[in-house]
Amino acid sequence: MGEEGAEGTVHLLCLAASSGVPLFCRSSRGGAHARQQLPFSVIGSLNGVHMFGQNLEVQLSSARTEDTIVVWKSFHDSITLIVLSSEEGTSELRLERLLQMVFGAMVLLVGLEELTNICNVERLKKELRASYRLIDSFLGDSELIGDLTQCVDCVVPPEGSLLQEAVSGFAEAAGTAFVSLVVSGRVVTATESWWRLGMPEAVLLPWLVGSLPPQAARDYPVYLPHGSPTVPHRLLTLTLLPDLELCLLCGPRPPLSQLDAQLLERWWQPLLDLLRTCLPLGPRALPAGFPLHTDILGLLLLHLELKRCLFTVEPSRDKEPSPEHRRRLLRSFYTLVTATHFPPGQRRAQCPLCIGWDTESRLTQGVKPGQPEKVEAAAHRAQVPRACYLVSGAEEPGTGWRLVALQLGPRLLLLLLSAQSPTYGLRGLATHTLHALTPLL
Repeated sequence: MGEEGAEGTVHLLCLAASSGVPLFCRSSRGGAHARQQLPFSVIGSLNGVHMFGQNLEVQLSSARTEDTIVVWKSFHDSITLIVLSSEEGTSELRLERLLQMVFGAMVLLVGLEELTNICNVERLKKELRASYRLIDSFLGDSELIGDLTQCVDCVVPPEGSLLQEAVSGFAEAAGTAFVSLVVSGRVVTATESWWRLGMPEAVLLPWLVGSLPPQAARDYPVYLPHGSPTVPHRLLTLTLLPDLELCLLCGPRPPLSQLDAQLLERWWQPLLDLLRTCLPLGPRALPAGFPLHTDILGLLLLHLELKRCLFTVEPSRDKEPSPEHRRRLLRSFYTLVTATHFPPGQRRAQCPLCIGWDTESRLTQGVKPGQPEKVEAAAHRAQVPRACYLVSGAEEPGTGWRLVALQLGPRLLLLLLSAQSPTYGLRGLATHTLHALTPLL
């Protein structure tokens, strides 16, 4: 399994579908923004082959060379997005979801009407500049994972019920039903109406707040790609503490001036100490002192029905690999198991079968080498597995890492474990960890 995001280049192209005129090109190298631009001849060729297929009623969605993957996607027959990636371990699933998030970001900040009825290309280019910061954050090495999982990045505060009461009371006092508390782009708590926001705005709004430069307050016009793509709303943000912001989604009212210091002090001053405990939750996600096995180096927990996730690579920071490396491993493992064994929307059979891969990527299904395959095992192949694992570095004891995925009901847990964790205990450790995390999400 390659490591997504390892040294490589990503080029993102946006073109007007009817004319082929480039609207913007954004690039990253090694996870950092790059100014490198593709030659116009290359852009024209990539768009031309896509249009040629459309004229023949052939949908060209992706192509692969020895070191690069190219993915095309058209939106509303008006915008064409093309992404080229030479990053090691990247996948078509990752790039397809990247394009969905990019178009969602464009709608969020420009509106669908401007993108589907292009009257003035130059004006649209200028308007799209407002989305560059958000789009560039998708191309870089982010600490978030909602762009890939299409679930809201969340954290678990130590006193969630108190914060929930404060958010609900503040929302009523401010005159809006959509309020959330966000730390470093992750949702700490929110009102019921905020949680009911559709995709992709539920992921995009906190991500946008986390990508903007620090400000005491903002009044930001946004469109909701799913809920209101043509009529703008207002995103109000109020900074309570550094990296901890209160977000309100509303219409013409209330004015920002109405959310004065007196209203903030009434609801949040009594909880100041509790708010301070939320600041480290950005990268950690879990409350301080939450018991995790010492072999766990990182975890990703998804609630597939609520569309929320917990993602952290903070456990055992004194061990290798680095946090950046851990994030790449978990992202790559997520794309692997999602594309092969846990496809979205497919009914999960409650099958006790555990599937694993060794270092040579040979698939084993509970059948020992040389043993004839049983009828039951053959029948299980048609079912979606409930668990899988990947072992790296087995040829050298004590090196590499272990990756395990386990699904129970609507929850999917991915763990990155140290090499000291024995293979025979992976499923038991994952099951115990999932049961411990279940009350949190």
